[in-house]
Amino acid sequence: MKHYAGLDVSVKETAVCIVDEGGRICREMKVASHPDDLVEALKNPAWNLARIGLEAGPLSQWLFSGLAGAGLPAICIETRHAKAFLKAQVNKTDRNDARGIAQMMRVNLFRPVHVKTLMSQERRVGRIEKLTP
Repeated sequence: MKHYAGLDVSVKETAVCIVDEGGRICREMKVASHPDDLVEALKNPAWNLARIGLEAGPLSQWLFSGLAGAGLPAICIETRHAKAFLKAQVNKTDRNDARGIAQMMRVNLFRPVHVKTLMSQERRVGRIEKLTP
């Protein structure tokens, strides 16, 4: 059975929700917002993760790189599209947002965004530093 995860990222903690193919919530947890901690929580062999969704944001490139580097099927999704989907919820909490993102992954209702690699970002910073006097 396939599973889908939604991550609602905050500075200190990330709300994680894992649902199965039928949409039933299998696991909810809070994990430190660090790639190693998220990989440890999501690499459980009990989960056959097909997609892991997280909204684009300040920490998303770092977290995405860590998850993808560990072989997890991470997808960074467009924030405006996620906001429109999550707006239908009555209570806006990190836990409910993680649930909504997990459901978006399950029903394939999201817009992925391109995440630049860390090497690409470093090259760009190097070029900008050369241009500044």
